[in-house]
Amino acid sequence: MLISSFITIAEETDTQTQAQTEEANLTPAYISDDLFVYMHAGPGNNYRIIGSINAGDEVRITNEVNNGYTQIIDDKNRTTWVESKYVSVTPGLRVAIAELNSKLASSEGNSQQASTDLIQVQNEMSQLDQQTSQLNAEITALKQQLTLTESKLTNQDLDLKKEYFFNGAIVLGLGLIFGLIIPRLSVRKKGSMENWK
Repeated sequence: MLISSFITIAEETDTQTQAQTEEANLTPAYISDDLFVYMHAGPGNNYRIIGSINAGDEVRITNEVNNGYTQIIDDKNRTTWVESKYVSVTPGLRVAIAELNSKLASSEGNSQQASTDLIQVQNEMSQLDQQTSQLNAEITALKQQLTLTESKLTNQDLDLKKEYFFNGAIVLGLGLIFGLIIPRLSVRKKGSMENWK
């Protein structure tokens, strides 16, 4: 029983490996731009029609070609044959148009995003201009205050110098008075005292 389980697992692994190898050997291709193409059970018109495939549909080719027919695997994973002239490895007009429409939509989205970004940048620049104007007005006001303060300091310095000058003149005047008058008074006192003797 254990051996039969190993054999079953080995067979499943071989089947999966074979399927992966076959899948890797398939080449992507497209059906040409006719409305639809009949799929046959074998390589020729005399084989039964299995169904149809739409123009532009992506298929995988098995690289088997016979009697002007190519073996394909469609999107429903059916292996069938179609005329080789309807199989191409380049995308048809439908796929190319779909890609172009997708790129156009993406481009329009990018354009709208760029327009939104531009409006946002313009708003930010406008705000920065307003802030710059406000800062320039504040700088002008500060310069005026600085000029006024410097003027006041200059006037205060001049007032202090005047005050020092007047104080010095008063001290000098008092010094002269005391230096000249007091010695004379003391000489007179001595003279009057000598007279009393």
